[in-house]
Amino acid sequence: MDVPQEDHLPASKTTPKRRRRNKGMCLEDRPVLEPNAAGIDVGAREMFVAVPPGRDKNPVRIFATFTEDLERLADWLLQCGVTTVALESTGVYWISLYEILEQRGIRPCLVNARHMKNVPGRRTDWHECQWLQFLHSVGLLRASFRPQQDICAVRTVLRHRGHREERSGPKRGMVSCFGLSEKF
Repeated sequence: MDVPQEDHLPASKTTPKRRRRNKGMCLEDRPVLEPNAAGIDVGAREMFVAVPPGRDKNPVRIFATFTEDLERLADWLLQCGVTTVALESTGVYWISLYEILEQRGIRPCLVNARHMKNVPGRRTDWHECQWLQFLHSVGLLRASFRPQQDICAVRTVLRHRGHREERSGPKRGMVSCFGLSEKF
């Protein structure tokens, strides 16, 4: 009894392999949603800033973190025609830059640095600011929540008041509450 060998093979080996379909769009094929987007990698001592290619002969610049340097940074972004900026920061160094950019009419977008760790392709601050600029221009970054300026001011006052009460302690609070002298 001669049985062809194909009959003895499992069904999976006799059917041709299917190609996997790519579920997403390639990064290079994505349409540019924000052509006037910039990317800033915020650090304690330096800010690495990237604008879209062709806007300046040096599309990546490094700025110090003093107020006058941050104002020069905002002026340069306006000269390059930037309307929105993605900021990546792991500390509190972004706050003053965020406020300066808002005052100049540039829409800042604070990006969570933990989300950026999952995105491959960047290694240095120089490359990271360019990568931020690209991802922001194609709409792949999500902004963190930041309340309006007046709400931020009230939160700062309440936080400062809470810290003062913690430092003064309950004894000092009771003394001032009853109008007693501190030497009792």
